[in-house]
Amino acid sequence: MPGSSLSTIRVRLIAALAAALLPVLLLGALQSAIGFQREGQVLRQNLGFAAERSAATARARMESADILLQTLAPGAVGYQCTERLGDVVARIPGYLNLVRFDRLGRVICAAGSVPADPQRAQRPWFQELAGGRNFAVTRETNLAYANEPTVLTAARATAADGAFDGAFTAVIALSSLQPPVTDPTLPKGAEVGLVEKTGRYITTTDPGAFPRLPTDWRAKVEARGTLVWYGRDGKDRRRVYSAAPVVGDEVYVVLSAQSPGILSWARLNPLTGIVFPLLTFLLALIAVSVVAERVVIRWIAYLQRIAALYARGRLSVRPVQAEQMPPEIRELAETLEDMADAIVGRDASLRDSLAQKDALMREIHHRVKNNLQVISSLLNMQQRSLADPAARSAMSDTRQRITALALIYRALYQGPDLKRVDLRPFLEELTAQLVNGELSHGLAVRTELKVDPLVIDPDRLAPLALFAVEAITNAQKHAFAARGGVLKLNFTVRGQEAELEISDDGDAGEDALVSTGVGRTLMTAFARQLRGRAELARNAEGGITARLIFPTPSAERAAPPARGNRAAA
Repeated sequence: MPGSSLSTIRVRLIAALAAALLPVLLLGALQSAIGFQREGQVLRQNLGFAAERSAATARARMESADILLQTLAPGAVGYQCTERLGDVVARIPGYLNLVRFDRLGRVICAAGSVPADPQRAQRPWFQELAGGRNFAVTRETNLAYANEPTVLTAARATAADGAFDGAFTAVIALSSLQPPVTDPTLPKGAEVGLVEKTGRYITTTDPGAFPRLPTDWRAKVEARGTLVWYGRDGKDRRRVYSAAPVVGDEVYVVLSAQSPGILSWARLNPLTGIVFPLLTFLLALIAVSVVAERVVIRWIAYLQRIAALYARGRLSVRPVQAEQMPPEIRELAETLEDMADAIVGRDASLRDSLAQKDALMREIHHRVKNNLQVISSLLNMQQRSLADPAARSAMSDTRQRITALALIYRALYQGPDLKRVDLRPFLEELTAQLVNGELSHGLAVRTELKVDPLVIDPDRLAPLALFAVEAITNAQKHAFAARGGVLKLNFTVRGQEAELEISDDGDAGEDALVSTGVGRTLMTAFARQLRGRAELARNAEGGITARLIFPTPSAERAAPPARGNRAAA
């Protein structure tokens, strides 16, 4: 059947295991999805906290510059101030210059070169200090205070009377405010950058890891204090970003970390990811398939081969590998072996019964033959006591018919088959017996027989033999009584029909073909019994030819049984 392969033991076991493990697999996938989402949320939170911490660290460093400047302010004017400020710059990492300005914005003393700026006193940060603010931080993008991006932190300088007396300014490199990527508080693989309020990146650890900023990023940072979003870097990798202000609204720190994908996250978390449960599911299915093959299916196939041998009659074969089978299948093998033993015993009993039946049938056929011979002998004795020629002839015909029947029973019990008789030797013996029985009453008769091989059952043999008796008897009476002659007997099988032809070479009269005696009547009756026809015709030698044409026994087939299944009783 086309769907029979889907109903095998292996398929059913795999389907049952799959149904049992499917909820576990789905639960693992659900837990993985929840864990992945939780991991993403934790990464976003950590990255936002890292951006806030980095910004707070940078602001703290800039605010610490206020203390430094207040401390250094008294020594920023006077003899060798440049050397003293330069020594401080050399000792503190990230400081590029220390400058003392007067109240008009002119340079009084500096550790390094300072760009000229006639409008310095009008700068917003300078005006804030002049207005009374003690500390200011700014980005002077119009002037290059160093060879790299910088931020200015300025402290208000006052005279002895408390009046504004200028500013003491520290030039700090922006790169020193950028948190290092080795900071353990940052996510693994994080990149750091500083960006201006215009969205231009000032410095980055990996330019390819930072895309263009969202259009409304500054508004969101001002509203929330920090901003976290997803984007694609220069290599089209999905990353998560966070931004926080460092220097007012002038400078912002931006952190970038790789966003974990579901597959990469599963590689990092193999025990709770999707891959491990899926592999476990597949391995379990493979294990069930292999175990079913090794433990069940191969033994069932082995027993099927044993059963096939039993079906072919080889009942002496035994399942010698049954000891290696599982107990349940071993019991099936033992049952199969017991069944074979029972069949062998039953076959032996049936053979004995058949042998006894054959012996009884042969004995019956033998007794029937003997009884018929006794009847034939009695008729022969009665025939001798009769004086009327017609009565003697009738008695002789009857005796010959009984002899033909006795010959049939003898052929049955002497032959190898109680239900079939070989036609060739039977016709030879029947013809010889009929011809030899009349040798004392006339001249010799020579017989010519040509018989095709055919095995026939007794039910058809009896009318065929009696037809031959009538034909041969008529020939002896009318053709060979005064002169002898040649008797020809031909039996031919022509496919669906068989033909028995008995011819003599006597001189038949005109009334021989239209005779309506007892012999002709019996011949017609015997032909009908064989579902055939009888014919009488003059032959080329001038004698009579009697023909019996009937269906060949081997060509008669029983009607085929109806197709379909038969329910077991």
